Amino acid sequence: MTAASDLAQEAQWKRWRAVADLYHAYFTGLILTVVTRRGTADAAEFVFRVFRRQQQERFLPGLQKLGLDHLPPAVAAAQYHYLSNWIGGVHVEYMYESDTKAWIRYPPPRWIWKGTAICGVPGEVSRAMLRGWHANNGVALGDLRLGFVCTKQSVDGQDGLEGYYHQYDHPLELDQRLVFARHLEAPLFDAKTAPALPVASWPKPRLEKAYRNYAMEYVRTAAPVMVQLFGPEDAGYLLHLTGKLIGMQYFDDVAAALSLTRGGASEFASFVTALFAAQDDAAETTQPEGAFEIRQQNWKLMDEVADYHRACAKVLEGLFEGLAAGCGRHIGVHLRTAAGGRPPLVWTIE
Repeated sequence: MTAASDLAQEAQWKRWRAVADLYHAYFTGLILTVVTRRGTADAAEFVFRVFRRQQQERFLPGLQKLGLDHLPPAVAAAQYHYLSNWIGGVHVEYMYESDTKAWIRYPPPRWIWKGTAICGVPGEVSRAMLRGWHANNGVALGDLRLGFVCTKQSVDGQDGLEGYYHQYDHPLELDQRLVFARHLEAPLFDAKTAPALPVASWPKPRLEKAYRNYAMEYVRTAAPVMVQLFGPEDAGYLLHLTGKLIGMQYFDDVAAALSLTRGGASEFASFVTALFAAQDDAAETTQPEGAFEIRQQNWKLMDEVADYHRACAKVLEGLFEGLAAGCGRHIGVHLRTAAGGRPPLVWTIE
């Protein structure tokens, strides 16, 4: 590989990471928006449904993809969380104790509650994440003896989120699949004994794209869940508001990764086109009089989402309005969609 192609690849990875950071911030922001606009109970239910949906869609296929499906249930579940989160850039540790007991620990700083966001997350919301995913792994594996014991939660002021998968000698009732044991503490992590991805099947380019997709996947799951939970009108408002707030905060960071700058409608049209390319969406730009029109041919993030609703497009509409405000004042962004809010999505920037 030549030096020029090395540089081009590094630039591509930088763009992918900027997209990951944007969608990561959007997902965290969406949870905080629900906490502040609808309250803790609704936020906990929302987080539960997001993580349960992801668990049902991703856990078993992920075990096979990572080569873990032959392991004992407790070990397989813990190693899955270790490797899948490591791919997404999440700080995570794994400690094997026995074939029926294996620990995972998310040390600070917590990925999902990045920066100051952790101060706005109630303990109930963190518990809902565990109920949605960790507590259901035994059910997914067909072994009702497998449960998760949580020993710490970061949002409760403890030094990380940690706990262990335990295979009991009897089937567990629903309320026994997640329990708390705050008096216990995880053993120390030893990186030399932790599982590793096979390098041959996980080369650097694949890891970089997976890092981007990891963050985007949360938004792919969250938008339709929000519509089903709160209804199109309320969900559309929350999706749009979050997008606008996050877009305003993150324009400079994303633009730097795309080698673009602030300016007017022309600069923002270039920004949107580059952002589409970085998230694998095909787009064509034309210049009708006094405006830029960008025809987004596909929205890969929401491809094949069975319960997609047109309100889900409020994710992009809000993000682009916020990003436009970060780019410069008085940049108008207008969206037209095909039937049902599906692509092509036609953006007018003026």
